[in-house]
Order: sequence, then C-alpha cells, then structure tokens
Amino acid sequence: MSINIQNPRIALVHDWLLEMGGAEKTLKALHEIFPQAPIYTLFYNKKFTNWFLPQADIRTTFAQKFYSTFHGHKLLTPLLPIAVESIDLSGFDMVISSSFAFAKGLILKPQTKHICYCYSPTRQLWDWHLEYKQEGHIAPRTWVSLVQHFMRIWDRHASTRVDQFIAISENVCRRIKKYYQRDSVVIYPPVTRLPVTNYQLPVTEGYFLIVSRLFKHKNIDIAVKAFNKLEWPLVIIGDGPELKRLKKLAGQTVKLLGYQPDEITHQYYADCSAFIMPQEEDFGITPIEAMNYGKPVLALKRGGALEYIEEGINGEFFDDPTEEVLADGVRRLKQNMQNYNSVEIKKSAERFSADRFKKEFEELTNGTVQI
Repeated sequence: MSINIQNPRIALVHDWLLEMGGAEKTLKALHEIFPQAPIYTLFYNKKFTNWFLPQADIRTTFAQKFYSTFHGHKLLTPLLPIAVESIDLSGFDMVISSSFAFAKGLILKPQTKHICYCYSPTRQLWDWHLEYKQEGHIAPRTWVSLVQHFMRIWDRHASTRVDQFIAISENVCRRIKKYYQRDSVVIYPPVTRLPVTNYQLPVTEGYFLIVSRLFKHKNIDIAVKAFNKLEWPLVIIGDGPELKRLKKLAGQTVKLLGYQPDEITHQYYADCSAFIMPQEEDFGITPIEAMNYGKPVLALKRGGALEYIEEGINGEFFDDPTEEVLADGVRRLKQNMQNYNSVEIKKSAERFSADRFKKEFEELTNGTVQI
C-alpha cells in the first residue's frame, strides 16, 4: 500500500506530554515536519509544553481533568482507552500516532490513514508485565493482574486499527510482530548533536557518563555500585523516582546531577571519556548522542544497542545486568580507550541524524515509499 494524498490534513497524536524523553524529542521532530498539524494528547503538563512545544496547537481529552486532580497517571490507566477513543479526528485525512502505550487505539473513519510510529508494544502489558506488578502499586497485585488482562485484550485489538506500523528499531519491529501479529517498517528516531558551549563543568576529568531517566528498570544502581568499587568518576544526569535512593547509594566518585538542560548535557557528552548504558532499551537515543561527540559506549548486550554498537569500533558490551559484570566491562572499555577513533565513532552515528529521519518520513507521507 502507498499513501498518496495531495495536501493532506494531518494530525499528530501522542500518549501524554509530561517531561522530556526520547519519544518527546521524536514528536518534536514530527512537529517540525508538520508544523500546521495539531497535537492531540491524553493529558499534559502545560509548563512543560509551553517550554518544549511553544508554537504547537495542543489539544487534550477529558483525562486532563483527572490528571490534574490526581497529579499522576497510573490510577488513570483503565480510563485511557476510553479517552483515546473519544478523540474526534473526523476532519483529517492522515493521522500519525506517536505511541508507546495507548495512542495507537484511535477510532478513525475508513478513509483516514493511520500511521503509528511505535516506540514499543505497551511494555507494562506485555514483556514487562511482571516487573510492572512489582513496582509497589497501591492496588493489590490481583487487581493489577486483572486490569492488565483486560488491557491486553484492548491493546491487541487496538493494534488492528493501524494502517501502517513504523518501528523505532529492528528490536521493536520483532516485538510488534510477536504481540500484534503485524508487519512494520523501521525508521530510526532522530538524534541531534548540539554545539559545545565551553561551559566549565564542575567535575573531575576522565569521568564516565550516564544520561537516563531514573527508574528502577534502568539499572542505574548497578552502575553506581560498580563505580563505587572501582573508585572511578561517574556522572549521572537525569531525574526520576530513584534519585534519592541513588544519591544515598553513591560513593565519593559518583555524582548525580539531576535534570540538566540539553545545552549542559551535551557539554558533558563532549567532555566525558565514555558513555555507560546499563539498561536494555527499545532503541536508545542517549548513547548515540554521546557517539555524535566521538565517545565510545559500554552497553548491556540486549535490545536496541545490538543495532549500533560495534565492539572495538564504537564501544563494548557487557552480558549481564550485575555490578560485577558491568565493572569488568568498564575495565575493558578503559583498556581499549586508546584504540577508539573518535572520527569513526562519529561516522557510525551519522545514520541516525535528524535530517535522515525527516527525509524518510516525508518520503513515506508523500507516497514515494511503498508501505
């Protein structure tokens, strides 16, 4: 099938807009391709969107009132399928959903084309459903399991409403096939490189770097423990529910800086010795951001990292998410440091540029790509 609509009326749909992440950076790139397209979302943080998407026409659902009341969204989960199905997109020819959870479940007219840029099949319902139940929910686990069961039925059915899935990686492409029984094409997300500002960083030279949201499944704690034992400098940028616990865990050589704006974060990329990714990612934008500055990456040998880390060329792998195995990987990375070529590392990141992303998406929506 090809999409070939002259001057289509396009809408963008994103699950929710609360904070900066890889999905939100990708949505912004889509907004730059289609600046006139309104952005529909289940709920949002207005302070964040005023800063991040100041020119966008953002439209929300009835879930916004509930989010404002509860100041969170986990309790809203059973309502979100109803909220996404309530969005009226009858005036559009093409809808592009940017989905890691519910945005794929739109109900559209038969003539409206639906392209879903999928970051992953809903992880708390499928491959991470057990971990999600162990995250300390207020509701009993039996209730959480019941909700997950019925949500899986809805999620599987919702996937049939999409005309074309686009996966962010081959890794996600395989999961879409497994859980939704749907084929997809891969368009890697955009990765930008900001100019260095020569900001004077208050850290020791020769430090290793992690940039990540601080959630339990990100395995940041094993990196903290490994660097405590190695007594080598590690800088961690990012915010999340694990921040306080990780600060208590950190030794003298580990610095947690919390959230930092992109300009400062990219200065840390430029000045670090290497980048550490201790978690499995669907794709993983932050390691490629580091590679854009010629920095080698140590990554857990799982997920999206398998698609861009070449051992001995732009980084190394470690096999298991334990502090001992990670520490051994850091030692190997440091021993090989003089063998890495920063020019070659930068070249390996070029295929993930923002310009390439925009070109591929424009070709697809203009009908020049068969899907």
